[in-house]
Amino acid sequence: MKNALSTFGKLNSNLNFEDVERLHPLQLAYIGDAVYELMVRTTILEVDLNVNKLNEKARKYVRATSQANAVKSLEGFFNDKELSVIRRGRNAKINSSPKNTELIDYKYATGLECLFGYLYLKGQFERIEEIFLKIFDLGEGALK
Repeated sequence: MKNALSTFGKLNSNLNFEDVERLHPLQLAYIGDAVYELMVRTTILEVDLNVNKLNEKARKYVRATSQANAVKSLEGFFNDKELSVIRRGRNAKINSSPKNTELIDYKYATGLECLFGYLYLKGQFERIEEIFLKIFDLGEGALK
């Protein structure tokens, strides 16, 4: 996983690790959404599935409700810093209203995306993988 995600340092020389601490939670969520989505799409990819089936399968993991359930299910798995980042994302002022989901689930999903963005930008790729695999393992259970 490290090689696949470690290109950030080569792509963006404008930010250092200290700058990441100062980013707005929604900026972290912006990056985290892309990281999470790519991980889901990569994980579910199968030779015999067409794109419609892949999208249907991916939606189970990327829906705000699923992400919110994952955060709640894994709350004891996160360390204090991670919980703080999730809270920052969850409490960020959102200027749009979520479609097809409750606001609280949308906020929890934003918190999870914020965490993925934070960890990615901090270069903590093993922790991203560890958290992602826990979420993916929830699969049919808590992500329904």
